[in-house]
Amino acid sequence: MSTLTVIAHITAKDTSIALVKSELEKLIPVTRSEEGCIRYDLFQDNDEPTHFMFHESWATRELWQVHMQNQSLKDFSAATEGKVESFVLHEMTQVN
Repeated sequence: MSTLTVIAHITAKDTSIALVKSELEKLIPVTRSEEGCIRYDLFQDNDEPTHFMFHESWATRELWQVHMQNQSLKDFSAATEGKVESFVLHEMTQVN
């Protein structure tokens, strides 16, 4: 079975870029230590600073689903409530 790749696009509201970025950065060390996490990298668009993207790789979809229920993501949601314009997840499989 191939690994699960997740691409998460997060768009902050114009007035909340610094807050959203700070809260996203808090997720990195916690998530990288989770079981099944292979890759968890955050990017910010050079031309549109409101746009952030996580590139994630997980050993299994089940372990990613455990991650999605973790307290750190609940804390992120609470801290950024009303500050995020959109949050879109794409579950992907690598094509050889």
